[in-house]
Amino acid sequence: MIPAMPASAAATHQSAHAVLRWGRFAAMGTVAVLILIAGVWASWGTAQHVMLTKGREHGTVDVTRCGPDTCTGRYAPLSEGSQPRSRVVLERSVAVHQGRTYTVVMKPGSDEAVRSGPAGVLYAWIPLGGALLLASVVVAGGLLRTRAAWVMALSGVALLTAAFVSV
Repeated sequence: MIPAMPASAAATHQSAHAVLRWGRFAAMGTVAVLILIAGVWASWGTAQHVMLTKGREHGTVDVTRCGPDTCTGRYAPLSEGSQPRSRVVLERSVAVHQGRTYTVVMKPGSDEAVRSGPAGVLYAWIPLGGALLLASVVVAGGLLRTRAAWVMALSGVALLTAAFVSV
């Protein structure tokens, strides 16, 4: 407290500081949570087909052609009730190459296939790994929670590394 400052002014200053600190905590907490929700949302579109496979068509795709965004190939079924298809679409990634065969799960009601197995699961959760890395910066800088930020960052790095190694 400044010697010439009255006690009521010092109390007002402390309460204003507390309100600003709480406001920063609420704002940065909201931003971090929204980043994580966006990561889960982006991942779940693919992950649901790979992780919840009961009742879905399983098979393999022999990739015959790759374009800039997608690869196409012939689908051979492995599950009961699944029908062979002459052309299915598989999202192109660094790990999908022409002339190779991949195990896939078909998206219901479409000709789109999603890689299955551990590589498919990890690949589906890559957006969450990026969101963990981004949210860790917000948690460390905005919330001043360095331990939680390190846990989030290392989790994101572990997820992205495992996806890179498996794919």
